[in-house]
Amino acid sequence: MDFNVKRLAADAGTLFSRAVQFTEEKLGQAEKTELDAHLENLLCRAECTKQNTERIMKQTEVLLQPNPNVRIEEFLYEKLEKKVPTRMNNHEVLGLSMIESGSEFGPGTAYGNALIKCGETEKQIGGAEREFIQSSAINFLTPFRNFLEGDFKTILKERKLLQVKRLDLDAAKTRLKKARVPDARAVVSGLFTVPLVSKRARKHTRAEQDLRMTQSEFDRQAEITRLLLEGVSSTHAHHLRCLTDFVEAQTTYYAQSYQYMVDLQKQLGSFPSTFSSNNNQSSSSSGGASISVPTIPLSASMLSPSPGLGLSGFHELRNSSGSRKARVLYDYDAAGSSELSLLADEVIMVSSVPGMDSDWLMGERGTQKGKVPITYLELLN
Repeated sequence: MDFNVKRLAADAGTLFSRAVQFTEEKLGQAEKTELDAHLENLLCRAECTKQNTERIMKQTEVLLQPNPNVRIEEFLYEKLEKKVPTRMNNHEVLGLSMIESGSEFGPGTAYGNALIKCGETEKQIGGAEREFIQSSAINFLTPFRNFLEGDFKTILKERKLLQVKRLDLDAAKTRLKKARVPDARAVVSGLFTVPLVSKRARKHTRAEQDLRMTQSEFDRQAEITRLLLEGVSSTHAHHLRCLTDFVEAQTTYYAQSYQYMVDLQKQLGSFPSTFSSNNNQSSSSSGGASISVPTIPLSASMLSPSPGLGLSGFHELRNSSGSRKARVLYDYDAAGSSELSLLADEVIMVSSVPGMDSDWLMGERGTQKGKVPITYLELLN
């Protein structure tokens, strides 16, 4: 019991001395031990890393989920350790709407079939976006969050402990200074000179011991803090690898989306006359001005082949003088006497004619003959 009381008293005395030292430093009445320049630079770099990591995380979360209400909902689910309900993203919602509308218009009509094709492509883009978000969350956001909630919290804890050890050190220095000041009562009477000097000497000795102990504890804590702060360099290297993974995920997502749209454009881009797009009409009416779409080189690892397009078959057919059977994908109304109207699911013969546009082939149905767009066809073996 007495031991506990003494310990509580000692702890209270320590807290009081820290408070006094801190207050006097703020008032400019006490000296403050400064950290060495290297340690100060490490502390500044750690704080800078923390602030920029938070900023990058916040903006990345906005990029991956622009809706703030959904972000708050996902945050609450994460804190409650519950699974976030699966919801369709904007591309998938648009794709579903297009498919449903196309089905109502009729998949046998050109417009209905085109809506279904667009809807399927939008759903593919939505799937690619979902994979991109999942990859970014795992390989980019999670390591950043782990640093803030793990390593940096440890740094904060040790830095706070270092501040406490510094206050103890400076308080010990102050006590030693006070112990060195001569006691005025020591010169009043020769009878009391010896005992007062002896008491002052004991106080001085105890102050020196406290100073050595607090200096040792401060030096040890400074070394621990320095080692943790130097580990921020490896954190930067790790975050660099995470950044590379994020860029690769973005590249894959945009490359997949680009390829999906290119494939869709090849299916819908050969509508002659009344089926021409508004962009083509406006460009032709503005003095022939045109917009060129750059070709983006895509690696095979980023994209999966789109089945059923048969683009290589069309290329071989254009380079040969033979003919092939082809199935009509959806209805097509001829815009002129040089073209051949088509019905969905019928089979015709197609061949290449020298000088013909690469988006067209010559189609034959019995005695009927005329140009047909390749985007309406699927070559058969």
